Amino acid sequence: MHVLHLHSGFNAGGKELRAVRLMQAFGPDIAHAVVSAQPGAYGAADVLDPALHVTLGGDFPALQGRPTPARLWRIARAMQGYDLVLSYNWGAMDAVLAHRLFARRLGLGPLVHHEDGFNEDEAGGLKWQRNLFRRAALAGAAALVVPSQRLAAIAREAWHQPASRVRLIGNGIPTARYTARPAPDSLPGLTKAPGTFWLGTLAGLRAVKNLPRLVRAFATLPQPWQLVIVGEGPERTAILAEAQRLGVAERVHLPGFVADPARVVGLFDLFALSSDSEQFPISVVESMAAGLAIAAPAVGDVAAMVAGENRPFITPAGDEEALARALGELAGDGALRARVGAANQAHAQAFYDENAMISAYRETYAAAMGGAQGWPLPS
Repeated sequence: MHVLHLHSGFNAGGKELRAVRLMQAFGPDIAHAVVSAQPGAYGAADVLDPALHVTLGGDFPALQGRPTPARLWRIARAMQGYDLVLSYNWGAMDAVLAHRLFARRLGLGPLVHHEDGFNEDEAGGLKWQRNLFRRAALAGAAALVVPSQRLAAIAREAWHQPASRVRLIGNGIPTARYTARPAPDSLPGLTKAPGTFWLGTLAGLRAVKNLPRLVRAFATLPQPWQLVIVGEGPERTAILAEAQRLGVAERVHLPGFVADPARVVGLFDLFALSSDSEQFPISVVESMAAGLAIAAPAVGDVAAMVAGENRPFITPAGDEEALARALGELAGDGALRARVGAANQAHAQAFYDENAMISAYRETYAAAMGGAQGWPLPS
């Protein structure tokens, strides 16, 4: 069986690492081809199991450009020969439209689209032109998968998708792997010194994550606290510049991308987000599974994701002072952090283990193919 993945970008982030995990769960009997709309953006391939059959890029037509009939025809022809097409986010939407226009004529396999959220260009509000484009393109999709209640509502109301097409599948992780406490030197290039506390986050260093905001909120914490931002991306310079401006550069660390968050997130004493836009961030689930308290703005489903004990520390979106106050309260009370973290861990184990997620994706893909023989259905 051959599956084509059309990504807006395939550098390591939440949706990309989820796609990798699903490939690995489905096993080596399925061949995968991965295409990124951003040339050369294939960083998540570094964590693929070598036993899998995965090709990257190839000579697939560019996914971005003017959606002329000739270009859409070339994209549609490149989809021939695949049993299932999986598309991801706005960057792959031209391919979704191409599939709708030419699938019957070319005998293309079914398409399942995935929407995981928005970049900074739509973080403040959806663009009506894109809404119209999505309505037209998605009409030919077998299913639309979203990870959050907010996105499910957007799919129905703004994109006019029938409820039968929208599948809400929450992000899951192997929660048991996050319970062990890592060694102090588990993070490459950075060792946790005795007597220090780490405020941590896992994020792609992109503008929509607004990590300079987190630096400003962190700057109010006392000297034993360090800020550790695990991830990579184009905003690295802006983050470091803000730390330098505030005089906390020696306490702010950017160790880069880590392929296995379960090996490092347990080093954090407190977890934080500062994003302008999120939907159902896997990093929140990972920090909950590790038994951490969380301070974050109320973006996407974050307030609904955490345990009830943690909800007072989910602050109004965009309110930087409120985020700083939440961080200060949690940082100043170890017993409170432990109590909230224990509630989060129990909640993650009960609701966000990856087995349910993998089964839901299997069922969705198999249904798109009409229950096609050979698809690895759940046992």
